[in-house]
Amino acid sequence: MKHLIAPSILAADFANMGKDIKMLDQSNADWVHVDVMDGCFVPNISFGFPVLKAIKPLTNKTMDCHLMIVEPEKYVEDFAKAGADVITIHYEATNHLHRAMQQIKNTGVLAGVALNPHTPVNLLFDILEEIDLVCLMSVNPGFGGQKFIYSTIKKTKQLKEEITRRNLNTKIEIDGGVGLQNAESLLQAGADVLVAGSAVFKADNPMEMIDKLKNVGVYNEL
Repeated sequence: MKHLIAPSILAADFANMGKDIKMLDQSNADWVHVDVMDGCFVPNISFGFPVLKAIKPLTNKTMDCHLMIVEPEKYVEDFAKAGADVITIHYEATNHLHRAMQQIKNTGVLAGVALNPHTPVNLLFDILEEIDLVCLMSVNPGFGGQKFIYSTIKKTKQLKEEITRRNLNTKIEIDGGVGLQNAESLLQAGADVLVAGSAVFKADNPMEMIDKLKNVGVYNEL
């Protein structure tokens, strides 16, 4: 299966969000990445349930919700009801990760875990079978437009080796500073989903940039 592209609407034009969502719907993007920030877990505030509910009817793309919030368990059901297809919470934000994965799956959506740049991937190995997606943060979470942290490539390789060894279907998503300059290296390391915010929405032609990212030319067996 070819890799997936998930444009992050954190980099979209907030005054024309509907227009940008419709553009993504007509593009070759696979997912729409929705960054939810609470101003506590990360030093920024972004979207909540009303925004997700508003954009869900505008696209048939998978809604990939990344919860950068404290106590994410309190809000899992609400985000599922609002239209999330994938709900990813941070390893660093919960004390009961296994329980949280089951909680997300019980809502009928895919369960993901995000790791901050300083968090080793082997901390997930005990419950890797319970995880549908691992989101490796390649910048410090909270703001778009940051520089890519290249140690993420090594972490991607390490995680992919473990997933392959266990013959799992867990996807690896890379979030932060992703663009044409590093997409091929990430895919070769084992990434399955590339989140691209500024690279897409700051491009002269966002749909063309999505096509370029989609056709980097590296295929992965999931």
